[in-house]
Amino acid sequence: MFQKENRTNTLSGILLVALFAMSATYLAEFSLFQRLGISPLIIGIVLGMIYANTLRTKFPKEWVSGIQFCTKTILRVGIVLYGFRITFQNIEAVGLAGIATSGLVVSSTFIIGYFVGTRWLKLDKETTILTSAGSSICGAAAVLATEPVLNAEPYKSAIAVSTVVVFGTLAMFFYPFAYKFGVIPFTPEQMGIYIGGTLHEVAHVVAAGNAVGVEASKTAVIVKMIRVMMLAPFLVILGFWLVQTSHAVSQKQKKKITIPWFAVFFIVVAGFNSLNLVPLNAVATINAIDTFLLTMAMSALGMETSIDKFKHVGMKPIYLASILFAWLTVGGFYIVKFSLML
Repeated sequence: MFQKENRTNTLSGILLVALFAMSATYLAEFSLFQRLGISPLIIGIVLGMIYANTLRTKFPKEWVSGIQFCTKTILRVGIVLYGFRITFQNIEAVGLAGIATSGLVVSSTFIIGYFVGTRWLKLDKETTILTSAGSSICGAAAVLATEPVLNAEPYKSAIAVSTVVVFGTLAMFFYPFAYKFGVIPFTPEQMGIYIGGTLHEVAHVVAAGNAVGVEASKTAVIVKMIRVMMLAPFLVILGFWLVQTSHAVSQKQKKKITIPWFAVFFIVVAGFNSLNLVPLNAVATINAIDTFLLTMAMSALGMETSIDKFKHVGMKPIYLASILFAWLTVGGFYIVKFSLML
């Protein structure tokens, strides 16, 4: 990537992506976006897509190497540093109900999504897996982490992220509204488990939890972090499964299973963070840097996404995401009730 003759162009591409990420970070501070729970990551991919479909031809093609560097290397670093948002103590804090809810939601949502997407809707495997991962685990971050394991095309990640935005935002408004009108018969703490266990993005969980109350918000964030922690084993299992089920590789190649290193280091970082060796202000700084790196990765994915690539996909990803949204809302409710009985 950094050969001498290409180093300047690569750095120029990285700088361009960084400028987009800075713009997304600035826009995310607007009160409108904060009220909607829209993170810089989401704004970044939108800005990137605007660039891809308007201004891309105005910039040197040689800068693409820098953009691709952001979609791969910077993305992986961002996922590793995401571990600083989690501690193993978080798991203990919410008890068995929170752990069971997270595990059941992640596994059931992904399995339902995969079979509905590939068998019923006849959607391609990569888009199905990315969309299902975004709904079941942690929204855009899960899509970002899953994309390199699949080696999927950037536009498929953009499609999956767009479904997270639409249905995560819808759920963020619906949950507090339904709770306050008595449609959801949970205590504030139980509602926190429900919110954290079923909403897409961390930002959506924070916004919906705060709308319900302080107690619900605290529980919701912890349960959501448990779902985030499940990202690493999910990626490892996905990698094994993809190799074993691939018809395009030989039996010898199937034995050479590649474990995504960034997923392993994600857990290592979370474990280190659990030791409380790093001051809280330093952790906050690391998380801010990590958010910027992930925003760069999202911006770069958007910059690699042409609207022409969406045409042959049609509405199928939206149909899949809507089915998963219905499952998370209704099925998630009964999963929480079941988990509370354990």
